[in-house]
Amino acid sequence: MKLRDLRDHVDELGFTPQDQVRWLSPRELARTAVKVLLAGVFASYSDKREIQAAFDSGLLRVPLREPDTATELWIDYVADLGDGFDATSTVAHTIAAEKITVTDADVEHQLIRGGVLVLGGDEVYPTASALTYEDRFKGPYRAALPESGDDPLLVALPGNHDWYDGLTSFLRLFTHRRPIGGWQTRQTRSYFAIQFPQRWWLVGLDSQLGNYIDEPQLQYFQRNLSTHLEEGDGVIVCSAEPTWVGTADKDVDSFNSLHWFDRNVIRTRTKSGTDEREETGASIRVWLTGDRHHYARYAERLPGEQVEPETPLPPDKRRRQMVTCGLGGAYLSSTHWLPRDLPLPHAGARMRDKDDPSLTFTRAQTTYPDASTSRNLARRLAYPWSAYWLGWRNPGFLKVAAGVHAALFIMLSVLFGFAEGTRQPINAVQFAGLDALGRFIGLGLAGIAVLLLLGQTGRWARARKASATRSSTITTGLMQVVVALTILFVAVAIPWPTGWPGWIVLALCLMIASGLGAGLGTEAFALSILSARSGEVAGWQMSGQAVEDHKGFLRLHITPDGDLTIYPLVIDEVCHEWELVNDPAGGKRPVPASPLPSPRLVESPLVVAREVSAP
Repeated sequence: MKLRDLRDHVDELGFTPQDQVRWLSPRELARTAVKVLLAGVFASYSDKREIQAAFDSGLLRVPLREPDTATELWIDYVADLGDGFDATSTVAHTIAAEKITVTDADVEHQLIRGGVLVLGGDEVYPTASALTYEDRFKGPYRAALPESGDDPLLVALPGNHDWYDGLTSFLRLFTHRRPIGGWQTRQTRSYFAIQFPQRWWLVGLDSQLGNYIDEPQLQYFQRNLSTHLEEGDGVIVCSAEPTWVGTADKDVDSFNSLHWFDRNVIRTRTKSGTDEREETGASIRVWLTGDRHHYARYAERLPGEQVEPETPLPPDKRRRQMVTCGLGGAYLSSTHWLPRDLPLPHAGARMRDKDDPSLTFTRAQTTYPDASTSRNLARRLAYPWSAYWLGWRNPGFLKVAAGVHAALFIMLSVLFGFAEGTRQPINAVQFAGLDALGRFIGLGLAGIAVLLLLGQTGRWARARKASATRSSTITTGLMQVVVALTILFVAVAIPWPTGWPGWIVLALCLMIASGLGAGLGTEAFALSILSARSGEVAGWQMSGQAVEDHKGFLRLHITPDGDLTIYPLVIDEVCHEWELVNDPAGGKRPVPASPLPSPRLVESPLVVAREVSAP
């Protein structure tokens, strides 16, 4: 049965399967804007991380499997997951499978379900609440793994969408040590540290909407992590956002907090009983994050290594890796804008202490989607014949565009009537010729040109250059003005009978304005979004399409020899057909009606050595 059919069985399921979020639908835009505003208030005046200082704290323990449990461990990492049922459940059922078989260069790999499941942020969309967590995350994951003999550990990191209710629902769900299906929660705070076999550590940082790392959190990591690190230990750090990419074109200081954590918690610590700093001998070997709903990887350039442009870095397990994988369920993001090289920390960053020389990370050739596919997918937003067109994919958008252009028509007809000296504005539309309209449009365009010319100098220019969003807003406004003038031209060009009363002409003109405005206005808005090259508006190119397919996650393996192997898995097409089976806990649960689409490796398994000095 389809998603809509599953909703007829809500009482048996215990949750309501949801559609993919339509981010540019007017209702969703308004609701999310309010939540973002409230989240900013919570972040400023009610930081839940400070309150967590009163919660229990300590290292988490992994439920190890037999036999030979002390020498290896499988770990699953998924981020940006709590969205539409089909996408979220497909990923959840794939993760829950006891074994996945994939092939790379004719070599078959048997990947075992993780003894630890790491949720890398944004466990629910669009905004956090107890009900949305139940419908968009907990219900699908409980159905995917209703029970498990080995009780894999589940840990979760909050993303910005989890923070939209001040972290209240997140803490209730993940820090009370209650099971979610066959997965067991153990963390007591919104951050965590876990000691793994083979001297590996997993760290989850809560940066609270991109802000600083709070003092109780730092004390937690200094007490439970830093003091226990030894020479040669390897650390995996999970953060909620790839701030390293933000240093390239948005905020040169965005990586500062993570770099400070690396220098002052992982690499050094305060010597016991003194104020002196000492080296721990440990190092961060892998950074994991989501937030961007694609797969991309940046690898460290080794000291003295020179790389030709467009030449990939050769595999070397000594390299530190920065991996973004936010494919757990939310809409697919583009990749064609990703920079090739990232010097970290950025040379212009405002930091008291920096590494000298700074490290350079280079983007791997393989991304998901690849750059060419990313561009092609983004363009679908402006294809009216595509199911992913802005108007088709976002309910209500056509109606809003129709209403906006009906209002603009009234405003322009009043101005046109005023310019023609008529008592009733509609008379200018009904009786004035195209020559008069040409003069009116010419004066209007001249006025716009003067405003744009003023915008090239002084304070306006500085403001325009400082904000890609503001520039996109200007472009959007100009394109909508062009559409409005086009509609006015059509209305004036119609040979209206002279004997018709004005109210009939006005009513027909509003119908024309609404119809043309819905189509042309929506298309103009889509084209203005595609014209954006950076900023929030550029992200709408993909979020506006709410792409369900193209999902994935990471499966990591700490091997008996001490290395870490990362398997980046993608699912090109999600499941849309489900059937109901009995749930051991009572009621029913949805399972795929046919075998799940097989995941595949998006690139060859990545091997990372625990020690920096490894050959």
